[in-house]
Amino acid sequence: MITTPSPQPPAELISFLESLIEPHILCDRDYRIIAANESYRAKWEGQRKIIGRTCYEVSHQYKVPCDQAGESCPLLLSLRSGQRERVVHLHHTPHGERLESIELSPIRNAAGEVVYFIEKIDPLSVPRSDEHARGLIGRSPAFLTMMGLVARVAPSDAVVMLQGESGTGKELVAGAVHQLSRRAQRPFIAVDCSGLTETLFESEIFGHERGAFTGAVARKIGLIEAAAAGTLFLDEVGDIPLSIQVKLLRLLETGTFRRVGSTELRKADIRVISATHRSLTEMVAAGSFREDLYYRLNVFPIFLPALRERREDIALLAEELLPRVSGGRSLRLSPEAIRCLADYDFPGNVRELRNLLERACLLSDSDEIDLRHLPASVAGGEQRPLARKGRQSGPKSGPELKPSDTQLLDLAAGFHGSRKELARHAGLSERTLYRRLKALAGA
Repeated sequence: MITTPSPQPPAELISFLESLIEPHILCDRDYRIIAANESYRAKWEGQRKIIGRTCYEVSHQYKVPCDQAGESCPLLLSLRSGQRERVVHLHHTPHGERLESIELSPIRNAAGEVVYFIEKIDPLSVPRSDEHARGLIGRSPAFLTMMGLVARVAPSDAVVMLQGESGTGKELVAGAVHQLSRRAQRPFIAVDCSGLTETLFESEIFGHERGAFTGAVARKIGLIEAAAAGTLFLDEVGDIPLSIQVKLLRLLETGTFRRVGSTELRKADIRVISATHRSLTEMVAAGSFREDLYYRLNVFPIFLPALRERREDIALLAEELLPRVSGGRSLRLSPEAIRCLADYDFPGNVRELRNLLERACLLSDSDEIDLRHLPASVAGGEQRPLARKGRQSGPKSGPELKPSDTQLLDLAAGFHGSRKELARHAGLSERTLYRRLKALAGA
């Protein structure tokens, strides 16, 4: 493609660019970088020259614009809308691949035509720890869209609702929102709402005074106070008892709470992030979840895609997870194993991928994992997990993800692994699997 030389940008625009602290570049309509401020140049110090090259070549090592390579292109979006656009991209940098938030603003000439774009690059400082590598990594459009929402909401104090199937990494995403917020240096407290009884839930969350109930021999601060100035993450919020929901609603509406057994009103300085794999709208319709609380929690919903909806990330995730489950051994996945993993639906999502790799490491006596070390459902195709094809409009409630009696009998009849493996593939506990199969055998 032949492009015409860009006009020399005004000196005032270059001076403005240099005054900005964050990395910024100036591009023309043909994606060419025509100026970069000192912060951006320092990022690429010692690398090949960047002025005159296209932004997609420098940042992605692409030969075509981002939209032609399967990603959303902020320049194209801005040309269409005429406004500022924001996206999250996985960029190549001198320090490896990094998730970066891109904010691109159009610059118009005296005639009102867009002639330049100023692009701000803001690295997402999500730590790449062992926990991070469990699932918060990817380059698929579905993953980058999700991270774009994370980057957008994190600097605010807005209440966030994370929705997605079990195993998609909701606690990791909640941690990322916290790490990218102004509260990053303060506590991040996670609560598993499904593991608490009604009485224990109230005491754990709000705290209690001495003598508030039998066994309360001393005053105890709750997790709200433990998370002071930080983030409180309520996992499986759909399991909160109705009697407690009204108190949580009061906390969100007024920012105040009382310890159990106390009349003193206390102020809470926390950000609330909640998560669920259940359909709260269906629970509201059934009367098991308060509608007013639902709207308070659902201020900024983020849907976490299932692993089968981001297949491009499976090989990348497997390669990142493998060293962490190999027990210090140097192992690799064969090309055939990678292809089989990419074709598998992973009903257990990233959690299942990690468990599958850990099992394969134990079965392999060489330095390579191949088809022999993968379950038959992955390697042989003799039986498939209970696939839920296609993108859903939202997460389904727990019972709707369980197999019907007919599905369970068909799966059990063709399964050659252990009962524990069968339970995992069916999304059931071993006890539930045994009870259901026993009932079906006697039917």
